Amino acid sequence: MVVGVSVQQPVASDHQLARLLQIGVVLEEVVEARAAKHADMADLDDSVRAFLRQAAAESATHRERLDELVDALEADTIPFDDIKTLVEQQYEADQDFDGVLYDQLCNEETAYKFYDDLIEAIETSDATLSIERGRLLTVLREIRADEEAGVENVTELMEERQ
Repeated sequence: MVVGVSVQQPVASDHQLARLLQIGVVLEEVVEARAAKHADMADLDDSVRAFLRQAAAESATHRERLDELVDALEADTIPFDDIKTLVEQQYEADQDFDGVLYDQLCNEETAYKFYDDLIEAIETSDATLSIERGRLLTVLREIRADEEAGVENVTELMEERQ
């Protein structure tokens, strides 16, 4: 499960924005690696496996979009392979079916909350940023909407299993 991340204050500089976007990149890398690893479990039914593969692909897309924003700020990110290796070292292969879905739900909720807080921190900021604010907010709102849909989708899968 991804540890909760919260943005407490308005974004004040490009440097702070870059660090927050990098947190988003790492968050997406962890979600992607965990979803992909869970999808490879032998005892999953096809609908859950398909959902997890789609979630991993979605996180990869989010990561790429965030990387583009970080690149525009001329900051570096952590390579995905480094995060993937860390996740694999921590992964528990014997998790049960419901545990996999619960883990994915927690990851989706954490990501949603992070992007929601980040959007608010940008909206309440009066700092001049080198990235056009409208473009930045559009990307973050689209990613947040995907995370919200992910929460709904995994919740539906969990309800179907009851």
